[in-house]
Amino acid sequence: MAAEKLRDLSQPIDVGLLDATVAAFYGTGSKEERQAADQILRDLQNNPDMWLQVVHILQNTKNLNTKFFALQVLEGVIKYRWNALPVEQRDGMKNYISDVIVQLSSNEASFRIERLYVNKLNIILVQILKHDWPTRWRSFVPDLVSAAKSSETICENCMAILKLLSEEVFDFSRGEMTQSKIKELKQSLNSEFQLIHELCLYVLSASQRTELIRATLSTLHAFLSWIPLGYIFESPLLETLLNFFPVPSYRNLTLQCLTEVASLTFGDFYDMQYVKMYSIFMVQLQNILPLSTNIPEVYGNGSSEEQAFIQNLALFFTSFFKSHVRVLESSRENMTPLLMGLEYLINISYVDDTEVFKVCLDYWNSFVLELFEAHHNLDNPAVTANMMGLQMPLLPGMLDGGHGSQIMQRRQLYSEPMSKLRMLMISRMAKPEEVLIVEDENGNIVRETMKDNDVLVQYKIMRETLIYLSHLDHDDTEKQMLKKLSKQLSGEDWNWNNLNTLCWAIGSISGSMMEEQENRFLVMVIRDLLNLCEITKGKDNKAVIASNIMYVVGQYPRFLRAHWKFLKTVVNKLFEFMHETHPGVQDMACDTFLKIVQKCKRKFVIVQVGENEPFVSELLTGLPTTVADLEPHQIHTFYESVGQMIQAEPDPQKRDEYLQRLMELPNQKWGEILGQARLSVDFLKDQEVIRTVLNIMQTNTSVASSLGTYFLPQISFIFLDILSVYRMYSELVSSSIAEGGPFASKTSYVKLLRSVKRETLKLIETFLDKAEDQSQIGKQFVPPMMDPVLLDYARNVPDARESEVLSLFATIINKYKAAMIDDVPRIFEAVFQCTLEMITKNFEDYPEHRLKFFSLLRAIATHCFPALIHLSSQQLKLVVDSIIWAFRHTERNIAETGLNLLLEMLKNFQNSEFCNQFYRTYFLSIEQEIFAVLTDTFHKPGFKLHVLVLQHLFCLVETGLLTEPLWDSATVPYPYPSNSIFVREYTIKLLSTSFPNMTAAEVTQFVNGLFESRNDLSTFKNHIRDFLVQSKEFSAQDNKDLYAEEAAAQRERERQRMRSIPGLIAPNEIQDEMVDS
Repeated sequence: MAAEKLRDLSQPIDVGLLDATVAAFYGTGSKEERQAADQILRDLQNNPDMWLQVVHILQNTKNLNTKFFALQVLEGVIKYRWNALPVEQRDGMKNYISDVIVQLSSNEASFRIERLYVNKLNIILVQILKHDWPTRWRSFVPDLVSAAKSSETICENCMAILKLLSEEVFDFSRGEMTQSKIKELKQSLNSEFQLIHELCLYVLSASQRTELIRATLSTLHAFLSWIPLGYIFESPLLETLLNFFPVPSYRNLTLQCLTEVASLTFGDFYDMQYVKMYSIFMVQLQNILPLSTNIPEVYGNGSSEEQAFIQNLALFFTSFFKSHVRVLESSRENMTPLLMGLEYLINISYVDDTEVFKVCLDYWNSFVLELFEAHHNLDNPAVTANMMGLQMPLLPGMLDGGHGSQIMQRRQLYSEPMSKLRMLMISRMAKPEEVLIVEDENGNIVRETMKDNDVLVQYKIMRETLIYLSHLDHDDTEKQMLKKLSKQLSGEDWNWNNLNTLCWAIGSISGSMMEEQENRFLVMVIRDLLNLCEITKGKDNKAVIASNIMYVVGQYPRFLRAHWKFLKTVVNKLFEFMHETHPGVQDMACDTFLKIVQKCKRKFVIVQVGENEPFVSELLTGLPTTVADLEPHQIHTFYESVGQMIQAEPDPQKRDEYLQRLMELPNQKWGEILGQARLSVDFLKDQEVIRTVLNIMQTNTSVASSLGTYFLPQISFIFLDILSVYRMYSELVSSSIAEGGPFASKTSYVKLLRSVKRETLKLIETFLDKAEDQSQIGKQFVPPMMDPVLLDYARNVPDARESEVLSLFATIINKYKAAMIDDVPRIFEAVFQCTLEMITKNFEDYPEHRLKFFSLLRAIATHCFPALIHLSSQQLKLVVDSIIWAFRHTERNIAETGLNLLLEMLKNFQNSEFCNQFYRTYFLSIEQEIFAVLTDTFHKPGFKLHVLVLQHLFCLVETGLLTEPLWDSATVPYPYPSNSIFVREYTIKLLSTSFPNMTAAEVTQFVNGLFESRNDLSTFKNHIRDFLVQSKEFSAQDNKDLYAEEAAAQRERERQRMRSIPGLIAPNEIQDEMVDS
């Protein structure tokens, strides 16, 4: 193939041939041609001398794709090797790129034709600037500005370069450049901004060219967030922007610039300018979009420009109010434009577009929170005193004058917008997670198939906002909700969406009202909803109303606990819904029943006034009819709920009687099956029988999960029989796979048998995990399982091994801790070697076994560490290798389990007498493996744990605990003075070979830094983050995983704040001990 000639880079490359190869790659030729071309281009790209041909190629080709290929080669060199190139090569390239940009953008025709090429050249130039400016290219900004003044098209392109530069430094720099480089570039941009500012103002005042003005506004938009403020407020810039605002072709860009200005905050120095800007803006806005306009309608029918305008308007108002609403509040003449702005924003909030609504909702949430906090603190004077800096108890009347009346005035000022906002929240409420019944795109009511996370996030924010609004005025909230509900009943406002959003809103404010008001309100709501259910005809309508009744009652456990009659009516209504075959209704009825029972279980086991027996007894009598129409998975939820009731019965005798009555149906069936099996074992092989056995197991598991220890009589009754069935099914599985080969494991028959085995293990695990009286139960249940479960695992072929065996024994060890030490060797013997063989062939097979295997190992390392010490050195090596294998995994939870396990082992060995022995064998290989995953971008989520392991190793080496040398004296002739010095040298060598693009000085500085900062975790972590960016492996990536820990701490603080406000944490999420005293 002729193209092979291209590989010889000793003479200028044949550009025609390169064009042909690039064309073949992008062409429509055969697959082989494309692959061959791809291979040659890749080889050229990887050749370190290829970049020297770039200028030659750019000068001689007309093909845009070839130019892009050459620039790609150049970009790689700039990113990774620029600083290592000789000065004259760097300068030559820099000058060439600048010349081509000027030449192409100096004339209108070539600038428009070559636009894509020029844009790519601009990006290359900015990449060079990130290295060379300001130190090696001081005159860059003056050069650029003087070039811009020579022609309007050059000026337009200069604006594009400036915008790129600003974005690179201020928006995309985190994780791309080291902290010090970012700081240096920001300072340079700030100090040179005067020239850029003059250029922008000059263009805006003198130019008539639309493209140039748009480019300038776009560049300004990128700059406004960081430039020194004097350039905005002490120059004609704001005035110029406001003059451009009414012009349709600049409206959106100007509005974006004004939004940037609006979001700046820095004390009150420029308050008057802000007020003036807002007043002029509001006058102009009313001419463009009068307040009476139906904004949602305009948006729905508008062009993309008009839609963008409304979206930008939402951003402007929210940014301005977030930062400067206090200034507008402070004087009477500004209150009218302020309230008008809020009115605009409420109207925009009705626009049917998720993104626009998110912007508005985000602001409403923070605004209402601020109003609420002031009001909340007014009710708690001590907090207010604190806010005002008063270190003393407040006397009554002290607040009436100053601060208190100010807060009341503010609430007064906003009472009307807040009332409109309540209406907005109620009529646009998002769907909560518990609601399973939705309308599909054809207008049918169906069961939801997939959770929509965006909607759940939106619900959370709306719910929070509505709770604050409710606290600010409970009466108005109640009035609006009841008024909307009466319109549903009268049919005036009836449709599915209106009823849904209203009921979701009612459910969402649970816990925010005083109990008395809440009771009054709910009596009306539930009564009206039950009436609505009676009077409305049509299956779909009834399903929607049913789902809303269930949602609302499930949200108010406090009310149900206090009103037995209502509770009984609601539960009987749920039983009614359990016979309703509309998709989703039965599921929701069973889920709601479980939710209500969890919060009110005591109410069902005591004899209520006017009743002859506890409700649970009545329920058990009618149980067969109640569950007659339910699917198996719904019956399991139902059994779990009744289990919760029985668990609340304090009298052991009654409790056992209830449990026996509850399990009557499944036990009767189980007895029949065993009876038949005694006559003929083959009976158990029938598919229908296996299904029934599976169902019985699942029912038992559901009840065990509710009853815990109290499930003992039932599990004792069936335990030995289920182990026999387990063993029998296990042998069936093994023989099927042995006879039918690997495909047998995929047949429905084998899958069904395995489901029974899994469910049996799950039942035992659930019971042992929940049971309280540990040692006696452990003695009774663990020994009989050893052979049928553990040895069965070892005997089986890999495809027939259940991963649940691993999790069962992990649970047992976590539960019985050191009592299990003697059994660890047996467990090890049975599962270790054979599972490792299954999971170390690759990273994909047996995913379930992987995670559970490492969880079992972690349980052993945590609670039975002495057992690990007694392993033979071959077995311990297997353990360490398997841990290294785990954290190399790209599957996040397996890697994390491996790293946590490694940390526990390292700490335990450090404190044991085998410290020297262990670290001498494994220190260097662990360090090397951790650095390998730390610097590999696929393992970013493990960053926090990688750092902790390294910190442990470096601290350990400095403590002097390791008294024996870590190096192998046979291969290292030179004895090091200490382990610490050896590890330094070893690490420098390791990293230098892994990162040839970093200088020896940089690596040494990094390693010394690690030793110096080892005792301060946050410095240590930042030091490593900077190194990862510097090593360039991480530069073109999203690096938020490196900051994950800081984000988690922030979430915990937020949770603590929410606890202090009634209603913010939903009643069914509160772990209330007084559940239903």
